Amino acid sequence: MRVDLNVPMENGRITDLTRIDRVLSNIREISEKGGKVIILSHLGRPKDGPEAETSLKSVAVALEHELRHMVFFASDCVGPVAKSAVAALRNGDILLLENTRFHAGETKNDPAFVEQLAELGDLYVNDAFSTSHRAHASTEGIAHKLPAYAGRTMQRELEMLTGMLAHPERPMAAIVGGAKVSTKLELLGNLMRRVEFLFIGGGMANTFLSASGKNVGKSICETQLAETARKIIADADAANCQLVLPVDAIVSTRFEANAQTRAVDIDQIGENDMILDIGPRTISKVVGILAAARTVVWNGPLGAFETPPFEVGTVAIAKVAAELTRTHSLQTIAGGGDTIAALNMAHAFNDFTYVSTAGGAFLEWLEGKLLPGVEALRGQKANA
Repeated sequence: MRVDLNVPMENGRITDLTRIDRVLSNIREISEKGGKVIILSHLGRPKDGPEAETSLKSVAVALEHELRHMVFFASDCVGPVAKSAVAALRNGDILLLENTRFHAGETKNDPAFVEQLAELGDLYVNDAFSTSHRAHASTEGIAHKLPAYAGRTMQRELEMLTGMLAHPERPMAAIVGGAKVSTKLELLGNLMRRVEFLFIGGGMANTFLSASGKNVGKSICETQLAETARKIIADADAANCQLVLPVDAIVSTRFEANAQTRAVDIDQIGENDMILDIGPRTISKVVGILAAARTVVWNGPLGAFETPPFEVGTVAIAKVAAELTRTHSLQTIAGGGDTIAALNMAHAFNDFTYVSTAGGAFLEWLEGKLLPGVEALRGQKANA
């Protein structure tokens, strides 16, 4: 079973168990039915083979604790060590293999490495939507070698994304934040054709403001994309999509925790100012969009939320969206690592209709792209 255990780590400790929690039910289901569960995952981006900081050994301990079931661990994912660990399994046992990315064949989708993985099991279950945008050995290659199925997490993700995004309740709004426009050009292009409202916040809004003739001081800004930003604004208008930008901002001359700040109109940004959060008028504007919408999709924070006091705008919008969801006035779907962190900060995570643990895969799905890991399952006409 391919799962996503690429959890955030700090000083060797897991800081967020969301991805582990999402895969527990599928692991339990197979184990309780007598299957031998052999778990494949990666952690981080190791460069030259095995390294202690990206070993899954500590994740095995956390997985065992959350499952309340013994989890065996093998110090390799292929070869004699893995084969021996698999051979020792009894019905219902659970085994986590070491980081698949310790082998170069994983990211290269090398046929020989695929064969080594495939010979360890009888069936293949992909329960890692969040890694399915990569055509890697454990996410795509192995699906062509064994009878392949979608796991419960994958099933839920596809049902929610397909249902809410392909046939949404309208009006539909999108909130897109984050630092750079350059990483989300295709996302913006696809969304503007599908939503009635598109709010752009975070650092990427500065590029649009600058392209519209506004002074953004010393804020992060991709000035080389000014023409692209102007085209996106024009294309949104042609698509009858109301593109909304911040009308005021929280600024500071220093980007540090608890720095002195002030709220200013977008037309009053000083040469030494850095835009680090949306202002109160902009918050009200976005709240109005949420109140008018029936469905909202959210990717990316609206300010430098990791550093207080610049989390205020993101947290305020998350809380309003959560409240509207609780009262059944709004359907909310969100995705991406920073977005999840922001929703957790606002204690809004559990109130959203659906939160995807995927980052890149979530973005590529929203961009309208086909995901190799998902398509490999379709090729086998696999059922969840």
